[in-house]
Amino acid sequence: MLAELQGLIERITYFNDETGYTVARVKVYGRHDLDTVVGTMHELNPGEIIQMKGEWSTHPKFGEQFKIVYYESKVPASVTGIQRYLGSGLIKGIGPVMAKRIVAKFGEKTLDMIERDANRLVEVEGIGKKRVEMISKAWEEQKEIRQVMIFLQSHGVSSAYATKIFRQYGNASISVVKENPYRLATDIFGIGFVTADRIAVKLGFAKDSDLRAQAGILYVLNQLSDEGHVYYPYELLMEESEKIWEIPTGIIENALHVITLERRVVIEKLSDGTKAVYLAKFHLAEISIASRIKALLAHKKSIRDIKADKALE
Repeated sequence: MLAELQGLIERITYFNDETGYTVARVKVYGRHDLDTVVGTMHELNPGEIIQMKGEWSTHPKFGEQFKIVYYESKVPASVTGIQRYLGSGLIKGIGPVMAKRIVAKFGEKTLDMIERDANRLVEVEGIGKKRVEMISKAWEEQKEIRQVMIFLQSHGVSSAYATKIFRQYGNASISVVKENPYRLATDIFGIGFVTADRIAVKLGFAKDSDLRAQAGILYVLNQLSDEGHVYYPYELLMEESEKIWEIPTGIIENALHVITLERRVVIEKLSDGTKAVYLAKFHLAEISIASRIKALLAHKKSIRDIKADKALE
């Protein structure tokens, strides 16, 4: 069972921009010393309060650490937390000095004021209209990131996958995942059908949904290709898909028809009257190879003809 902690981020000691892997020192409520937390977290900053779920472990070199499986960023409640949050560099246009001035002016209502009436920032010494515009824009952008990450994690998406999804779709992440979570399996490296299917279930997608059937067929074909199959017989594919996903044949057939129209798969009639189903990329590769071989054979034949003609001269 995962342990739960909540605390204030005091400082970030390491952050990998590519993977999102973070090492942070956190003041956990009820504990005297700062704790080290590690895991994939998206652009956290000192002053933020985070709710965490994870496991304690002991690193041979760095000692006790809390490995985060899931986290949610909270609005900093204290004046000190707000000041650290704003002065962390998260919001363009606000540095440590300006954060101190803003919090001194608005106190615990600072974040609510920026959210609802950012123009009041001109009441702070050193802030003009241009800086207000800069701050407002950065605030909105950061808010989008937070909303996306919280939404994804609340539906069982790990912080590592959530970071990948946000990098792929940006502010459209929520709408993309709500509309068709199975896109994740084809669009994002490292997220397979099983993970996408789990997310879909969390979002309320039915087991016999058309989108699940379409993604399931593609998954089966990809798995078969790993076993060396360039194509798979139509009837066997229907049986395999129905057995694995427990979806009625009619829905599977309709799903195959849709992804054929979308040119994600190709159905070809073979010489024996049966049908073969290819992933589009493999069908194209097979046609290209066959065409190339044919061209090479034709070229070889033409060379033989030229040599024969010269021999008769």
